Amino acid sequence: MKKIESFIESHFFQNFILIIIVINCIIMGAQTSSYMNIHYGNILTLCDKICLGIFVGELLLKLIVYKNRFFKSGWNLFDTLIVLISILSDFSYLSTMRVFRVFRVFRSLKAMKSLKSLRGLRLISGIEKLQVIVVALINSIPSILWTGGLLMLIYYIFAIMGVSLFGTAFPEWFGSLGKAMYTLFQVMTLESWSMGISRPVMKVYPLAWIYFVPFVLTSSFIVMNVVVGIVVNSISEVAQINRVEKIEKDDIDYNIEMEVQVIKEHLANLEALMKKKHNE
Repeated sequence: MKKIESFIESHFFQNFILIIIVINCIIMGAQTSSYMNIHYGNILTLCDKICLGIFVGELLLKLIVYKNRFFKSGWNLFDTLIVLISILSDFSYLSTMRVFRVFRVFRSLKAMKSLKSLRGLRLISGIEKLQVIVVALINSIPSILWTGGLLMLIYYIFAIMGVSLFGTAFPEWFGSLGKAMYTLFQVMTLESWSMGISRPVMKVYPLAWIYFVPFVLTSSFIVMNVVVGIVVNSISEVAQINRVEKIEKDDIDYNIEMEVQVIKEHLANLEALMKKKHNE
């Protein structure tokens, strides 16, 4: 059992599962294409089943090895829910839930590691506030890139959902993965998203608000605020670092000045002593 646990927790196994997740996402994206379904539909379906089987096998191995510990991990519970939805999606009356399987790619967030912020950028010495802003923006680039990756993941997931749910009735907006992503970009910018897109879709699908509202909240408000928060926090950190460096520099200058003053006093006392001895 220990060997199985070591294998499950090994980098090889984790990377293998991550590759399968990426392949599964690509397959599900390909399944939204009419051309791919016509020419490679059976192959895509078979590959999709294989990926699902691997996910089920992974969960069973973890359940056997970890036993009660399995249910203490939120990621394990999340994976179990997604796999169950994937299995149930094979039934016709739950076919619309098929796209939710792609949410399992959120496990890839566990592999993300923050990059070290860039330090030491210095511009013209006389423009301190400009230095703070420029350094803060550069320091924010790694976190902003990861946030952009998260946003693209959200786009991809919702685009697949949109094609699956609304592609037939609204081919001009959700007829393909590319069209769906562009439509979602318009929705994210809040440009006529309600009257121009959401409400027309809701006339055909009254519950479509369940799709649009979470996307708007996630992309337009939460993710964008995260970006703003990253930049503001970075500016605050850089400003604090500059203040600390300035205080340390002032302390060093003060200490040097005091040492110089002490040396001058010693030299003055020594000179006075030498003059006194000379007079004697």
